[in-house]
Amino acid sequence: MAVTFSDLHTESGLKSLNDFLTGKSYISGDKLTKDDIKVYAAVLKNPGDSFPNVSQWYNCVSSHLIASFPGKAVGVSLAGKADPAQSAEAKSPAADDDDDDLDLFGDETEEDKKAAEEREAAKKSAKKKESGKSSVLMDVKPWDDETDMKQLEEAVRSVEMPGLLWGASKLVAVGYGIKKLQIMLTIVDDLVSVDTLIEEYLTVEPRNEYIQSCDIVAFNKI
Repeated sequence: MAVTFSDLHTESGLKSLNDFLTGKSYISGDKLTKDDIKVYAAVLKNPGDSFPNVSQWYNCVSSHLIASFPGKAVGVSLAGKADPAQSAEAKSPAADDDDDDLDLFGDETEEDKKAAEEREAAKKSAKKKESGKSSVLMDVKPWDDETDMKQLEEAVRSVEMPGLLWGASKLVAVGYGIKKLQIMLTIVDDLVSVDTLIEEYLTVEPRNEYIQSCDIVAFNKI
């Protein structure tokens, strides 16, 4: 079933989308679909911290589109940038002009050498594949109903490391007056291991004063 949202260029429309995305990675659940693409095209830009669920979802869709369609037009602009295919076509004549300017029969100067090295470095950089990212939904459980959940969340978000970005969160009732923290995070796969994050940061001192255990609810490549 197609999901639609109106007036996504207004705060009321973004709030409706933000509420809908609470606890979700994507519009239709935990997998990117054409519904995400249609809604993504209607959102003018990343709304930032004002609508954290929309911001997290927007970054996930942007990363997925850029990774899935390198050098191809996908029908919408990616995070406000031109389609990769158009950018490549716009740049290719300039690259040809650089080759035409070379004097193949003259002596190679230091400037020529430097320019050639810079072009080679640019080619290698363009070929280097960007490190993959993942979107993770995690349950963080307290010791009992007397645990201060605000301090528990502060303890979780105090973990900072390269490649880790904490996202939206909410409290979910478990039973007997106990609530768990459900929180989203985005990681750079080459830099952050979720198992290491849990075992060496979240469930050890001093954070284990509030945190009993952590469970991965959803793990999606983006």
